[in-house]
Amino acid sequence: MDGIELRRDASGVVTVSLTRPEKRNAVSLAMWRALGPLYRALGADPAVRAVILTGAGHHFCAGADISEFAAVRSTLADIAAYEEAADGATAAIRDCPKPTIAAVSGYGVGGGCGLALACDLRVGDATTRMGIPAARRGVVYGALDTGLLLRAVGLSAAKLILYSARLLPAADCLRLGLLNEVAPAAALPAAEALAAEIAANAPLSVAGAKRVLEVMAAGDEAARAAEIHAIVERAATSDDYREASRSFVEKRAPVFRGH
Repeated sequence: MDGIELRRDASGVVTVSLTRPEKRNAVSLAMWRALGPLYRALGADPAVRAVILTGAGHHFCAGADISEFAAVRSTLADIAAYEEAADGATAAIRDCPKPTIAAVSGYGVGGGCGLALACDLRVGDATTRMGIPAARRGVVYGALDTGLLLRAVGLSAAKLILYSARLLPAADCLRLGLLNEVAPAAALPAAEALAAEIAANAPLSVAGAKRVLEVMAAGDEAARAAEIHAIVERAATSDDYREASRSFVEKRAPVFRGH
Protein backbone atom coordinates (compact mmCIF):
# COMPACT_ATOMS: atom_id res chain seq x y z
CA MET A 1 0.00 0.00 0.00
CA ASP A 2 1.20 3.52 -0.77
CA GLY A 3 3.38 4.90 2.05
CA ILE A 4 3.26 1.71 4.15
CA GLU A 5 5.26 -1.50 3.78
CA LEU A 6 5.07 -4.80 5.68
CA ARG A 7 7.81 -7.29 6.41
CA ARG A 8 7.27 -10.63 8.17
CA ASP A 9 9.89 -12.94 9.60
CA ALA A 10 9.74 -16.64 10.39
CA SER A 11 9.19 -16.04 14.12
CA GLY A 12 5.92 -14.18 13.56
CA VAL A 13 7.26 -10.64 13.99
CA VAL A 14 5.72 -8.17 11.53
CA THR A 15 7.40 -4.83 10.85
CA VAL A 16 5.15 -2.04 9.60
CA SER A 17 7.21 0.73 7.98
CA LEU A 18 6.02 4.22 7.10
CA THR A 19 7.77 4.82 3.79
CA ARG A 20 7.78 8.52 2.96
CA PRO A 21 11.32 9.42 4.03
CA GLU A 22 11.33 12.51 1.82
CA LYS A 23 8.59 13.90 4.12
CA ARG A 24 10.06 12.46 7.32
CA ASN A 25 7.29 9.86 7.07
CA ALA A 26 4.49 12.37 7.55
CA VAL A 27 1.19 10.49 7.42
CA SER A 28 -1.21 11.20 4.56
CA LEU A 29 -4.97 10.78 4.79
CA ALA A 30 -4.68 7.63 2.67
CA MET A 31 -2.16 6.23 5.17
CA TRP A 32 -4.39 7.05 8.15
CA ARG A 33 -7.20 5.20 6.41
CA ALA A 34 -4.99 2.18 5.69
CA LEU A 35 -3.44 1.80 9.14
CA GLY A 36 -6.69 0.98 10.94
CA PRO A 37 -7.69 -2.02 8.80
CA LEU A 38 -4.06 -3.15 8.67
CA TYR A 39 -3.68 -3.36 12.45
CA ARG A 40 -7.07 -5.00 12.86
CA ALA A 41 -6.02 -7.66 10.33
CA LEU A 42 -2.67 -8.21 12.09
CA GLY A 43 -4.47 -8.50 15.42
CA ALA A 44 -6.71 -11.24 14.01
CA ASP A 45 -3.85 -13.21 12.40
CA PRO A 46 -2.84 -16.16 14.62
CA ALA A 47 0.58 -16.31 12.96
CA VAL A 48 1.52 -12.82 14.21
CA ARG A 49 3.46 -12.79 17.50
CA ALA A 50 4.47 -9.09 17.66
CA VAL A 51 4.21 -5.95 15.54
CA ILE A 52 6.91 -3.28 15.17
CA LEU A 53 6.04 0.18 13.82
CA THR A 54 8.94 2.15 12.37
CA GLY A 55 9.79 4.74 9.72
CA ALA A 56 11.95 4.47 6.63
CA GLY A 57 15.12 6.54 6.51
CA HIS A 58 16.23 8.57 9.49
CA HIS A 59 12.89 9.42 11.12
CA PHE A 60 9.97 7.62 12.71
CA CYS A 61 7.17 10.04 11.84
CA ALA A 62 6.89 13.83 11.73
CA GLY A 63 3.12 13.68 12.24
CA ALA A 64 0.33 14.43 9.81
CA ASP A 65 1.17 15.62 6.30
CA ILE A 66 0.27 19.29 6.64
CA SER A 67 1.02 19.93 2.95
CA GLU A 68 -2.23 18.17 1.96
CA PHE A 69 -4.45 19.95 4.51
CA ALA A 70 -5.74 22.52 2.00
CA ALA A 71 -7.13 19.65 -0.07
CA VAL A 72 -8.32 17.26 2.64
CA ARG A 73 -9.23 19.54 5.58
CA SER A 74 -10.86 22.49 3.84
CA THR A 75 -14.38 22.13 5.29
CA LEU A 76 -15.84 21.09 8.64
CA ALA A 77 -16.99 17.84 7.04
CA ASP A 78 -13.49 17.22 5.69
CA ILE A 79 -11.99 17.90 9.11
CA ALA A 80 -14.40 15.49 10.80
CA ALA A 81 -13.64 12.77 8.25
CA TYR A 82 -9.89 13.33 8.63
CA GLU A 83 -10.03 13.14 12.42
CA GLU A 84 -12.14 9.99 12.22
CA ALA A 85 -9.51 8.34 10.01
CA ALA A 86 -6.59 9.46 12.20
CA ASP A 87 -8.30 8.44 15.44
CA GLY A 88 -9.32 5.15 13.87
CA ALA A 89 -5.72 4.35 13.00
CA THR A 90 -4.43 5.28 16.45
CA ALA A 91 -7.19 3.35 18.21
CA ALA A 92 -6.55 0.26 16.07
CA ILE A 93 -2.90 0.24 17.13
CA ARG A 94 -3.87 0.80 20.78
CA ASP A 95 -6.44 -2.00 20.66
CA CYS A 96 -4.37 -4.53 18.70
CA PRO A 97 -4.33 -7.71 20.81
CA LYS A 98 -0.76 -8.50 19.73
CA PRO A 99 2.20 -6.85 21.52
CA THR A 100 3.18 -3.70 19.65
CA ILE A 101 6.50 -1.85 19.65
CA ALA A 102 7.44 1.52 18.17
CA ALA A 103 11.04 1.88 16.96
CA VAL A 104 11.55 5.64 17.17
CA SER A 105 14.62 7.06 15.49
CA GLY A 106 14.71 10.75 14.67
CA TYR A 107 11.44 12.65 14.90
CA GLY A 108 8.36 11.18 16.56
CA VAL A 109 6.35 14.38 16.66
CA GLY A 110 2.67 15.33 16.87
CA GLY A 111 0.63 12.57 15.30
CA GLY A 112 3.84 10.55 15.08
CA CYS A 113 4.21 10.80 18.84
CA GLY A 114 0.60 9.66 19.10
CA LEU A 115 1.28 6.59 16.94
CA ALA A 116 4.24 5.70 19.15
CA LEU A 117 2.18 6.16 22.31
CA ALA A 118 -0.51 3.88 20.90
CA CYS A 119 2.06 1.06 20.90
CA ASP A 120 2.64 -1.01 24.03
CA LEU A 121 6.37 -0.28 24.09
CA ARG A 122 8.66 2.35 22.58
CA VAL A 123 12.37 1.98 21.81
CA GLY A 124 14.44 5.01 20.87
CA ASP A 125 18.08 5.85 20.23
CA ALA A 126 20.43 8.82 20.48
CA THR A 127 18.74 10.52 17.51
CA THR A 128 15.22 10.37 18.96
CA ARG A 129 13.30 13.61 19.34
CA MET A 130 9.69 13.44 20.53
CA GLY A 131 7.04 16.01 21.38
CA ILE A 132 3.56 17.35 20.72
CA PRO A 133 3.74 20.92 19.34
CA ALA A 134 -0.02 21.52 19.49
CA ALA A 135 0.42 24.72 21.52
CA ARG A 136 2.55 26.17 18.71
CA ARG A 137 -0.12 25.27 16.15
CA GLY A 138 -3.09 26.73 18.01
CA VAL A 139 -4.85 23.37 18.34
CA VAL A 140 -6.00 21.15 21.20
CA TYR A 141 -5.51 17.39 21.01
CA GLY A 142 -8.60 15.29 21.60
CA ALA A 143 -9.27 12.68 24.25
CA LEU A 144 -7.66 9.78 22.40
CA ASP A 145 -4.14 11.14 21.90
CA THR A 146 -4.21 13.14 25.14
CA GLY A 147 -5.31 10.03 27.01
CA LEU A 148 -2.48 7.98 25.54
CA LEU A 149 0.01 10.64 26.63
CA LEU A 150 -1.49 10.81 30.12
CA ARG A 151 -1.38 7.04 30.50
CA ALA A 152 2.28 6.89 29.45
CA VAL A 153 3.77 9.79 31.40
CA GLY A 154 1.31 10.85 34.11
CA LEU A 155 -0.49 14.15 34.67
CA SER A 156 2.39 16.46 35.56
CA ALA A 157 4.65 15.31 32.71
CA ALA A 158 1.74 15.42 30.25
CA LYS A 159 1.14 19.05 31.19
CA LEU A 160 4.82 19.85 30.70
CA ILE A 161 4.86 18.21 27.26
CA LEU A 162 1.65 19.87 26.06
CA TYR A 163 2.15 23.30 27.63
CA SER A 164 5.76 23.70 26.51
CA ALA A 165 5.43 22.06 23.05
CA ARG A 166 9.10 21.09 23.45
CA LEU A 167 10.97 18.72 21.16
CA LEU A 168 12.47 16.40 23.77
CA PRO A 169 15.78 14.50 23.38
CA ALA A 170 16.00 10.78 24.04
CA ALA A 171 17.20 11.09 27.63
CA ASP A 172 14.23 13.27 28.57
CA CYS A 173 11.85 10.98 26.67
CA LEU A 174 13.13 8.04 28.72
CA ARG A 175 12.92 9.93 31.99
CA LEU A 176 9.36 11.11 31.37
CA GLY A 177 8.05 7.81 30.01
CA LEU A 178 7.71 8.59 26.32
CA LEU A 179 10.31 5.85 25.75
CA ASN A 180 10.80 2.53 27.54
CA GLU A 181 14.34 1.98 26.28
CA VAL A 182 17.10 3.96 24.57
CA ALA A 183 19.22 1.65 22.41
CA PRO A 184 23.00 2.06 22.33
CA ALA A 185 22.85 1.96 18.52
CA ALA A 186 19.82 2.29 16.20
CA ALA A 187 16.28 1.88 17.53
CA LEU A 188 15.03 -0.66 14.97
CA PRO A 189 17.53 -3.48 15.67
CA ALA A 190 16.88 -3.06 19.40
CA ALA A 191 13.11 -3.19 18.77
CA GLU A 192 13.60 -6.30 16.65
CA ALA A 193 15.55 -7.97 19.46
CA LEU A 194 12.80 -7.11 21.93
CA ALA A 195 10.12 -8.38 19.54
CA ALA A 196 12.02 -11.65 19.07
CA GLU A 197 12.23 -12.06 22.84
CA ILE A 198 8.47 -11.54 23.14
CA ALA A 199 7.69 -13.77 20.15
CA ALA A 200 9.54 -16.67 21.78
CA ASN A 201 7.12 -16.63 24.73
CA ALA A 202 3.71 -18.27 24.94
CA PRO A 203 1.25 -16.22 22.81
CA LEU A 204 -1.69 -16.87 25.14
CA SER A 205 0.38 -15.64 28.10
CA VAL A 206 1.46 -12.46 26.32
CA ALA A 207 -2.01 -11.71 24.93
CA GLY A 208 -3.60 -12.52 28.28
CA ALA A 209 -1.20 -10.26 30.15
CA LYS A 210 -1.95 -7.42 27.74
CA ARG A 211 -5.70 -7.86 28.16
CA VAL A 212 -5.60 -8.07 31.95
CA LEU A 213 -3.33 -5.03 32.19
CA GLU A 214 -5.62 -2.99 29.93
CA VAL A 215 -8.68 -3.99 31.99
CA MET A 216 -6.93 -3.01 35.21
CA ALA A 217 -5.59 0.25 33.78
CA ALA A 218 -9.17 1.18 32.89
CA GLY A 219 -10.30 0.40 36.43
CA ASP A 220 -12.69 -2.31 35.19
CA GLU A 221 -11.28 -5.34 37.00
CA ALA A 222 -14.30 -5.79 39.32
CA ALA A 223 -16.86 -5.56 36.52
CA ARG A 224 -14.83 -7.84 34.26
CA ALA A 225 -13.64 -10.38 36.82
CA ALA A 226 -15.23 -13.23 34.86
CA GLU A 227 -13.35 -12.20 31.71
CA ILE A 228 -10.04 -12.12 33.61
CA HIS A 229 -10.77 -15.53 35.11
CA ALA A 230 -11.48 -16.96 31.65
CA ILE A 231 -8.17 -15.56 30.31
CA VAL A 232 -6.23 -17.12 33.20
CA GLU A 233 -8.07 -20.43 32.86
CA ARG A 234 -7.53 -20.65 29.11
CA ALA A 235 -3.77 -20.29 29.53
CA ALA A 236 -3.66 -22.77 32.41
CA THR A 237 -5.41 -25.46 30.34
CA SER A 238 -3.51 -24.80 27.09
CA ASP A 239 -1.13 -27.05 25.20
CA ASP A 240 1.48 -24.32 25.62
CA TYR A 241 1.23 -24.60 29.40
CA ARG A 242 1.91 -28.34 29.16
CA GLU A 243 4.73 -27.71 26.67
CA ALA A 244 6.36 -25.31 29.13
CA SER A 245 6.31 -27.97 31.83
CA ARG A 246 7.68 -30.67 29.50
CA SER A 247 10.46 -28.46 28.18
CA PHE A 248 11.51 -27.54 31.72
CA VAL A 249 11.81 -31.20 32.71
CA GLU A 250 13.57 -32.04 29.45
CA LYS A 251 15.93 -29.08 29.83
CA ARG A 252 15.19 -27.56 26.40
CA ALA A 253 13.68 -24.39 25.03
CA PRO A 254 9.88 -24.56 24.76
CA VAL A 255 8.16 -24.43 21.39
CA PHE A 256 4.90 -22.54 21.78
CA ARG A 257 2.03 -22.87 19.29
CA GLY A 258 -0.48 -20.42 20.69
CA HIS A 259 -3.08 -22.97 21.77
